[in-house]
Order: sequence, then C-alpha cells, then structure tokens
Amino acid sequence: MFFAKEKGQGLVEYALILVLVAIVVIVVLALLGGSVTNVFQNIVNAI
Repeated sequence: MFFAKEKGQGLVEYALILVLVAIVVIVVLALLGGSVTNVFQNIVNAI
C-alpha cells in the first residue's frame, strides 16, 4: 500500500514539472515570437 502511494506521488510530481515547463515554453514563445519570425523572414529574404 505504501509503495503504490509513492508511485502516484511521483507521477503527480512529474506531471507538475511537465506543466511548468510547458508554461515556460509558451511564455517564452509569446514574448520572443515576433523576433523569431523576423529572423526567419530575413533568412528567407536573403535566399
């Protein structure tokens, strides 16, 4: 019984870490999205 509870807790911790990483990625892309678009557009224009 005790070990099953620890496994469930571990899964919850991994899920929370995954959600946190996803939120950070979304925020970074939202903030830098325009800059990244401009860089790729400049590359396409140069080609």
